[in-house]
Amino acid sequence: PFEGVAWTPGPPQGPPQGCFACIAKPPALRQASPVLSPSSAVYLMESKSCKGDSLRPAVPCKHSVEKKTMTNPTTVIEIYPDTTEVNDYYLWSIFNFVYLNFCCLGFIALAYSLKVRDKKLLNDLNGAVEDAKTARLFNITSSALATFCIILIFIFLRYPLTDY
Repeated sequence: PFEGVAWTPGPPQGPPQGCFACIAKPPALRQASPVLSPSSAVYLMESKSCKGDSLRPAVPCKHSVEKKTMTNPTTVIEIYPDTTEVNDYYLWSIFNFVYLNFCCLGFIALAYSLKVRDKKLLNDLNGAVEDAKTARLFNITSSALATFCIILIFIFLRYPLTDY
């Protein structure tokens, strides 16, 4: 009734002793003593408490000693400031440079906008914020003065000075 049935050994009882490197390796083969009497062989077999004990050596794992002397490795994660929040006013500077370049203020604003982009790439957040403020100031000044001049031109075209 039991033809073709094979016995497979089960896992050892209790948690394995030692580290993963020692458990994964097959147990070390012991050197056989040159001459054993039958009574000493019986004594050796009876002194074993279970099958798992004969597979694992009783000596402590050599890796556990290494673990005590090794320091824990640390991972360093560098967190850079979020430079995407710094506005560089690049498009406004280009518009001022091309259309409203009053006394070259649009060109200066464009130069500072490019400096902001460079400092953002270098993760210099403080320098990028300062140059962004300067670019915004030059853009506001250029836009305001150019708009004021355009309004004055339209007023003088509508009402020439000869009427006054």
